[in-house]
Parts: sequence; structure tokens; C-alpha cells
Amino acid sequence: MTAQRIYDTVAEDFSRVNDLILERLGSNVPLVEKIAQYLIESGGKRLRPLLVLLSSQAAGYDKDDHLKLAAVIEFLHTATLLHDDVVDTSDMRRGRSTANARWGNAPSVLVGDFLYARAFEMMVELKSLAIMDVLSHATAVIAEGEVMQLMNVKNPNLTEDQYLKVIHDKTAKLFEAASHSGALLAGASDTQVQALRDYGRHLGLAFQLVDDVLDYRGDAQTMGKNVGDDLAEGKVTLPLIYAMTNGSDSDANLIRQAIRKGGLEDLSRIGEIVETSGALEYTMQKARDEAAKANECLNTLSASPHKTAMELLSELAVARVN
Repeated sequence: MTAQRIYDTVAEDFSRVNDLILERLGSNVPLVEKIAQYLIESGGKRLRPLLVLLSSQAAGYDKDDHLKLAAVIEFLHTATLLHDDVVDTSDMRRGRSTANARWGNAPSVLVGDFLYARAFEMMVELKSLAIMDVLSHATAVIAEGEVMQLMNVKNPNLTEDQYLKVIHDKTAKLFEAASHSGALLAGASDTQVQALRDYGRHLGLAFQLVDDVLDYRGDAQTMGKNVGDDLAEGKVTLPLIYAMTNGSDSDANLIRQAIRKGGLEDLSRIGEIVETSGALEYTMQKARDEAAKANECLNTLSASPHKTAMELLSELAVARVN
């Protein structure tokens, strides 16, 4: 019900964004269009374009370019997912086969490039150097975050601060760019622009931290990926870092070995360790703190249905864990 209330706030605009996305996917190369449409139509919550619509209108925007900006953000996000899945050799996303599993790595990478290019074409149409600066910088930071994560695969020595840097760059940065660019499009005051930028960053961190918990408490149907995928790929997440730091030496050694070798043979035991060590509750509290910080940022805005929806979105971020 909460999620529906959020989307209902921008229902007409959200529908128009989806139409615009499909319209701008057109290509003279059939395979490009086929893969791109498969990705865009595969579902997902469209959180980042939703954030553009909410933040711009919460700041008083009343024209139509927020639709194009929202589509740009979704193209950037989808391109990133395409490349992520190739790097991670993933075969499932949002409950369906990944593009690389269906068509192979090479077409997936190249269609990701196409989506980046289309996003930048549309970005130019907005005729805002400030927005171009935000989004081009965010694209570079996200790529750096991906490389940092790749460098730390199977590295059990990753610290909490290092991990938070990775998830800021890899995940939260596009949330931040979505709300930041929405505020710029609306011509918001400097104070509101900074506040909406910070809102997106805190919200993105909250979502990622909850995803870390769902990797142990979730299920494949609701997550759209397999439980334990991060551990299987040797990715170090906050629950593992906390459990290694605060658990027994034997438990820490088991986790370190599992990270180094990847795979799922120790998933059941490690799931017990992260639960009993308090790692999942610690991570959830971090997520709640980030969601609270996000909502504090909204104090600079006047009351509106869009502001209320943004407050609900922060609550929804942490309500996904039972």
C-alpha cells in the first residue's frame, strides 16, 4: 500500500516516462532494439526515474523536461546493469534471465554502450550544463565503484569504511544524481539543491544496505536474484565484515575462507553466523539511520504530496525486511 501511494503521486508522469523510454529505444539494428526492450520491459521498480519525478516536483517544477531527465536516468541505470551482469557472470536479474545469459557477453556490452550513448543524446536535449555535469560525473564515479568492487572480490580484508565507499560510488551515486538533477531542473535554491542531493545519497545507501541483509533473509522470488549470490561471487558485504570483526576466531576464519574461494557450500553456516553475531541487525540499523538522514534533508521543502511520497520512499527502503 505504501509503495502504491508513492507511485500514485506521479502516476500520469510515470506512464509518460515509460512511453518515452520505449520511444527512444529505437534503433536501425534489430538486435540492439530487441535486447534494450527486453531489459527495459523486464520490470524493476524504476526507483531512480521515480526519484527524478518526485524531487523535481517537490521543488516546484511544473514543466515537462523532468520526463526526459527521468528517462535519461533509467537508460544510465540499465546500461550499468547490463555491464554489471557481464562482469559478475550473472544469469538472473529481476526474476528473469540476464541479457548476457540469453544473447552472450559481447552483444550485452555493446547494447549497454548504446544505452549510455542514447542517454547522453537526450541529456544534451535538456540544454543544461549543470545537469550534464552532474550526470557525466556520476557516470564516471559509478564506473570507478564497479572497478573498486571488482578489485575487492574475494578480499576478506575489506574494511567497513572501504565498503561504504564502494556502495556509495556503485549504487548510491545514481540515486544522488537523480534527486540532485531533479532539483537543478526545478531551479531550486542552493539550500534545496544540496538537501535533495543529500537525500538521494542517503536513500541509495539505505537501499543497498537492506539489499545486503536480503542476501541472507530474502528469497529469489522477491529479490529477483538468488539468495547468497554475493557470497557465491566472493563479494564482501557489511554483514560479513561485521561478523568477521565481532564473531569468534573460528567463525571469522570460516567466513574469510568462504570469501576467498566463493561458492555456496558454506552458505547455511555463514547465514547462521551473520544472524547470531548481530551482523544483520547492525546492517539494518545502519540502513534505518540512512533513511532517517534522508528524511531530515526534506525539512527544507514545503509540504506537498511529492515531499510526502519521498518520506514514504525512505520508509519503504527499510520496510522490505520482515
